[in-house]
Amino acid sequence: MHMGAMHPYEQALTIALAFGPFLVLGGVIVHRRRQDDPESAETQRDR
Repeated sequence: MHMGAMHPYEQALTIALAFGPFLVLGGVIVHRRRQDDPESAETQRDR
């Protein structure tokens, strides 16, 4: 049964729960790649 329209804060919470984990994962990936890039550049210079 339909329980009626969602309140604006419920819509925002639903969107945050749906897309938030993907945004956090993307941020973690970008952060880790930035940490790894200087290390790989130093390794290539040593060769």
